[in-house]
Amino acid sequence: MKRSVLTRYRVMAYVTAVMLLVLCTCMVFKYGFDRGEDLTLMVSQAHGLLFMVYLVFAFDLGQKARWPFGKLLWVLLSGTIPFAAFLVERRIRAEVAPLIDADDQPAQPVGA
Repeated sequence: MKRSVLTRYRVMAYVTAVMLLVLCTCMVFKYGFDRGEDLTLMVSQAHGLLFMVYLVFAFDLGQKARWPFGKLLWVLLSGTIPFAAFLVERRIRAEVAPLIDADDQPAQPVGA
């Protein structure tokens, strides 16, 4: 597996998580203080688009890492729970990094 597969997942996990926190803050201002309706609309649309990109990259990583369906589903849904994407990203990075490092090692010649 290429390192870029993990890198793009990690970037989108962080971007999606931050956008979700910004969206939650906007929602508090919109419904709690009756302020920022236009900003909430823009942030929600941006988060929706970025979340779709996150889903594609997470699915791609899951397919290449050969995750079972339940694990893949958990990673995909972690982008919808505030702070969960940060925690899941850290765990996934720790799990997938050895797979990438193993692929980066040159093959040992036979008989060496």
